[in-house]
Amino acid sequence: MQTLLSNISKRLHQVYQKAEGFIEDEREFPLSQVFLNATFQRFVTDNVKMLKDLHADLHDDWLRLYATLEFKGIYTTLSVDLKLVQMEMNRDIQLIVFEQISDTQVIEAKFQNVFHKLGFNAAIYFYQKILNKDPLGMILEKLNVIKVKDDLLHLDLNRWLGKKRSILDTLNKVHVNHAVLREAELLVLGNVNLAALFGKMTEDEIEDWAHEGIPENQVTPIKKKHK
Repeated sequence: MQTLLSNISKRLHQVYQKAEGFIEDEREFPLSQVFLNATFQRFVTDNVKMLKDLHADLHDDWLRLYATLEFKGIYTTLSVDLKLVQMEMNRDIQLIVFEQISDTQVIEAKFQNVFHKLGFNAAIYFYQKILNKDPLGMILEKLNVIKVKDDLLHLDLNRWLGKKRSILDTLNKVHVNHAVLREAELLVLGNVNLAALFGKMTEDEIEDWAHEGIPENQVTPIKKKHK
């Protein structure tokens, strides 16, 4: 037992020395466009029946969002250009806020009959030309995907991510403060919660550290989970 405790203490000290001060510095975590769209698919599209697709093309400082919708006999794909205003993710908040910088464009539209087509075109014209508002935010808000506040689109992922224990555990260790858009990439800026990381390691890794005689430079093979 004394040898085991000594080994654990040594390992923890090494981890702390390597990570010390890391929480104070904001670090960059690049995420690919593919990863971001897969996240939209898993946590947004798959949870909204009338939303068939939601994905984005990322560019320097802006993105083009595509939404494919099917409702009341209308199947349409819309696009809009957005600017990322805010991105904050931690254990309590998972929020992305966008500013719309273009009118909604109709990429594709299919209708069951001519009346649906007339109604759809009239609604687009009414919102854009008469009300001087854009319909996409209103449509996504009706579908309970986003909330429109002060002309900004608020995508709150908490309703879906908040139910995932593994994601919350990760967000307890990493606090995302903001993000910057780059060509085909989302550059996330955040801090590592050393206290949470340290606590998680002491809880989960003790069994691995208990083995004596493992050289410092040896990589322990990852064990596959059995289904």
